[in-house]
Amino acid sequence: MANRPNLKPERPWFSSGPTAKRPGWSSQAIPHELLGRGIRAPEVVERFAHGLRLTRDLLQVPAGWVLVYVPGSDTGAVEAAMWSMLGERPVQVLAFENFGKVWATDAVEHLKLAPEVIAAPWGDWPDTSMVDPAKDLVFPWNGTTSGVCAPNADFIADHREGLVICDATSAAFAMPLPWAKLDVVTFSFQKALGGEAGLGVAALSPRAVERLDRYAPPWPVPKVLRLRDAKGLDRTLASGSMINTFSVWTIEDWIDGVEWGLSLGGLEALIARTRANAAALDAWVGRTDWIDYLAGDPATRSTTSVCLKIVDPRVTAMAEEARQALVQRMKALVEDEGAAFDIESHRNAPAGLRIWCGCTVETADIAALTPWLDWAFETALAE
Repeated sequence: MANRPNLKPERPWFSSGPTAKRPGWSSQAIPHELLGRGIRAPEVVERFAHGLRLTRDLLQVPAGWVLVYVPGSDTGAVEAAMWSMLGERPVQVLAFENFGKVWATDAVEHLKLAPEVIAAPWGDWPDTSMVDPAKDLVFPWNGTTSGVCAPNADFIADHREGLVICDATSAAFAMPLPWAKLDVVTFSFQKALGGEAGLGVAALSPRAVERLDRYAPPWPVPKVLRLRDAKGLDRTLASGSMINTFSVWTIEDWIDGVEWGLSLGGLEALIARTRANAAALDAWVGRTDWIDYLAGDPATRSTTSVCLKIVDPRVTAMAEEARQALVQRMKALVEDEGAAFDIESHRNAPAGLRIWCGCTVETADIAALTPWLDWAFETALAE
């Protein structure tokens, strides 16, 4: 039986969404003046526009790109892009984790597009030599549920005919993004900066805006996903106006997180914090014989949603249901101790652990977490 550790993480939040609030966060830091106001009030619209301007600065979005809010977090942002832009040309989808598979299903079953789905097993990056620059492409930059991320953007042509729609929700603010290779970049408030859930952002390149201005899809688009008006891109969305009623509290909380990121030194500082956290967890994985990465290739291992598999022979010999039960017991043990919360893998992923290492997590808390994982594993296995 492993010894029970003494030192606990000061901030035991390691969920991959919503993620931990920034260090030092307090509800008292959120401005209250506009709570209860209508979202069409000029002061509120300006505050929403201010949030977009700060987001552009922190994420280093290129000039000429347009940022818009979309309901439904990152899922809503990806869906809005798909429903509003696809259908003009053939489509490819990279499906190597849960959400890539969801986008593929939506393209097949709901948009009836017959996309070419380039799939890969859990833990692998797909064969991107099959990506066709003449086709539209939908893919996650970082697989939140598999811990697999794009090793680079070399598979995307500089001079392409199709649009590239990139689900970047667990990559934005934590990894460099190759903007010149992408046309739509989506993310949500609830991921890298620990914002409240429910709102997404779609960053649209000039090529994406041109598609919206020129092309109307052949299907009806639900109001909450509608990026176009009768003339093309609804330009009011780029000025802080809302598709529907959004939470003012959520926007103020988001602004608080973005201002924190800027105060640290901007995007480079956030990426450095993320990498330091991932390195601390990697050091433990390297010296621990019962655990390994779900992503087999080091070049494709995420530094945010780090997904781990249990490789101890006593566990690999179990049926999947038994492995899931073991992970749930580990989760309960550390949560009962207040040492870590929400560390289990995604419900659709293979049984294992998932540790968020994004920039709002402190490296010292990652280091303090790992002895508890050892303790929970040996304790659960011995029961």
